Amino acid sequence: MAGFTGGCLCGAVRYEVTGEPVRVAQCHCDDCRRATGSAFATNVFVEEDKLNVLQGSTSTYQHTADSGSKMTKEFCASCGSQLFGFGTGSPGIKNVKIGTIDNVGDIRPQIEVFTSKSLPYTPPLDFTKKFEKGRPR
Repeated sequence: MAGFTGGCLCGAVRYEVTGEPVRVAQCHCDDCRRATGSAFATNVFVEEDKLNVLQGSTSTYQHTADSGSKMTKEFCASCGSQLFGFGTGSPGIKNVKIGTIDNVGDIRPQIEVFTSKSLPYTPPLDFTKKFEKGRPR
């Protein structure tokens, strides 16, 4: 897949990504669970300059993640959908929440991180490399 488009629940924010993802990670950390309201988050990491907001704008929330990085979450101010995130640990890279992508196609996680925090009923994927904590640098 060479690029993709997506947006928030209400349609106020639309974006496009040109090029291929840098990596795709399924994260089981407390931060991702709380931010998404789900058992885990699937994050599609892209080069920041390949992510273009086509319509609308995002609001932000900053915090310190389980990894220790200073994180910024970007979300739609109208519907609250979390769209993007970035942190001090990976300059020039943003993550896109997979649930906001219009057509996921063959994008799927390559790694799982913070598996030590996964909920007991969340089965591990049989096709990913697993890390008990964050991805090694």
